Amino acid sequence: MPKKEAFDYAAAIAELETIAARVEDPSTGIDDIDRSIRRAQQLVGACRRYLRSSRDNLTALEK
Repeated sequence: MPKKEAFDYAAAIAELETIAARVEDPSTGIDDIDRSIRRAQQLVGACRRYLRSSRDNLTALEK
């Protein structure tokens, strides 16, 4: 079974910032905006899962 790659939160945030700039650019086509928004949704979901997991790990350590 292949080893699961660790989530890179900082890289995800950097990609989200790049996506935001691309979407705000008036020269970006509607198809590119659609793809960018779909990718942003994936990244936001992954970031939320990562943060929830981190919070749960900290909570467990406090007990």
